[in-house]
Amino acid sequence: MADFNSASGKNDKIVFLGCFIALVTTSFAFFSRLYLCDTRFVEDFALDKVKLGALKGAGIWPFAISIILFSLIIDRIGYRIAMFFSFACYAIYLVMAFMAYQAIQVPPEELPAAREKGYDLLYWGSVILALGNGTVEAFINPVVATMFSKEKTKWLNILHAGWPGGLVFGGIITIAMADVAKTGDWRIVLGIIAVPAIAYLILLAFAKFPVNEREQAGVSYRRMLAELGGFGAVIGFGLIAMQLAEVFSAYQYVIYGLAAAACIGFSAYTMSFGRPIMAFLIIIMMPLAVTEIGTDGWITGLMGEPMKAAGYNAGWVLVYTSVIMMVLRFFAGAIVHRLSPIGLLIISSCLAIAGLFALSKCGDAGLGMIFAAATLYAFGKTFFWPTMLGITSEQCPKGGALTLNAISGIGMIAVGVLGFPFIGALQDVPASAELKQKDPALAAIVIEEKVMYGQKYESISPEKVEKYAPKAGAKTEGASEAEKAAIEADKAKLAPINAAKKTGSFDALAKMALFPTFMLICYIILFFYFKSKGGYKAQDITHGGH
Repeated sequence: MADFNSASGKNDKIVFLGCFIALVTTSFAFFSRLYLCDTRFVEDFALDKVKLGALKGAGIWPFAISIILFSLIIDRIGYRIAMFFSFACYAIYLVMAFMAYQAIQVPPEELPAAREKGYDLLYWGSVILALGNGTVEAFINPVVATMFSKEKTKWLNILHAGWPGGLVFGGIITIAMADVAKTGDWRIVLGIIAVPAIAYLILLAFAKFPVNEREQAGVSYRRMLAELGGFGAVIGFGLIAMQLAEVFSAYQYVIYGLAAAACIGFSAYTMSFGRPIMAFLIIIMMPLAVTEIGTDGWITGLMGEPMKAAGYNAGWVLVYTSVIMMVLRFFAGAIVHRLSPIGLLIISSCLAIAGLFALSKCGDAGLGMIFAAATLYAFGKTFFWPTMLGITSEQCPKGGALTLNAISGIGMIAVGVLGFPFIGALQDVPASAELKQKDPALAAIVIEEKVMYGQKYESISPEKVEKYAPKAGAKTEGASEAEKAAIEADKAKLAPINAAKKTGSFDALAKMALFPTFMLICYIILFFYFKSKGGYKAQDITHGGH
């Protein structure tokens, strides 16, 4: 387990603890906001699926962008300024969310306009929140990598136990306040993020941050950029442009033009393709992020239905898997010492493959079997993200904060731009095929053709399903007997569709195993590459080195 006493000096312990709690704050904010999105926000602000999706996305896409952009300047402005900026984002978010709540406390005749105003406050508040979350990642990763430069992989794993740790404690608190979230003042639920936010502010406001090891070694800013190079710039700025063009579609040509100019300028200034190993790690990071983040909500959803049927809050699923991740990451040091970072990632990939295949066979299984398979998968994915950060920092130390955070940001954006649409298609195709086989007449009513990456595929349309069974989502509370009968009749009409979707989801999990399989091949290549050089060793920034 982590030996916190191995941290050198009281100041380093305070800084590490502050960084850990800052990461806890990000997951507190993530959990509580998404929990309310699916409950009170839909009702209080009369959100349709498009607006709900946009609101959820607003709390995610700026996160990845701010990681990359802040990494370009964080060595210039300093870690303390970045820390204060992140806290300011949390404070502004809470103020705007509270204002959104207050905006809808109006007479019924004024509610439509009030809801629009409240939604705008929530949307832009979520954007600011995500910028704060990304800024936290942008400063905590290089700070910890610098303080523990001889054991980066170990301490970055321990640091990133803060994310599942926040989900555990935030999840327990939110579930305990489920009644408040459902019928009471939801500002109390959101307000819990103020506790860890104020805690890390107090710890870090006057602490002494380390000077980044890149600066200590006298590595120039240009040399740092060259480690990422033209390849990293094209991937990073290209994905940012794709994300922004999706959100601000009216300005997509301007966005792509600016991204192209940034890539050309970056490449011309650095005169570098980038470190080959950095390019290889970037290639691995994209399917890794899709494997870890892309499947989280999906698997939680699959487990959530049997949980509800058993009379439990579905949020316990996320708490359970997060406990596994938190505990294992605290023990990362001993595991890395025995296996090496590459060995750990090879074993993790094998476990993730086995876990996804096991989950794909649980379509008709009970809750116990699903939990067992999900546990196997959780063991597999636990070390992916922080260990990749550790390897990046150990092999490309001259890249400083940029390479360390750029790879994290690229992974995050890849999930949103490439991963989620691909995962959706993976589920849609078998679900549509299942419905066409079991009920061709119904399939003709609800299936539509879609296009992804230029390829056509069939999908069950949510809009057509809603038109086919419009009363299925209505509440039975306060309804007349005739209305209740109509609601139940529409719910029954959805049974074949829900069965097909369930089949599609479990079938797609097996296909998702292709991602960790690709990663496994890449890690085996890295294993033999390092073996040819005498074994895995961290690069010494003060010697030889690129």
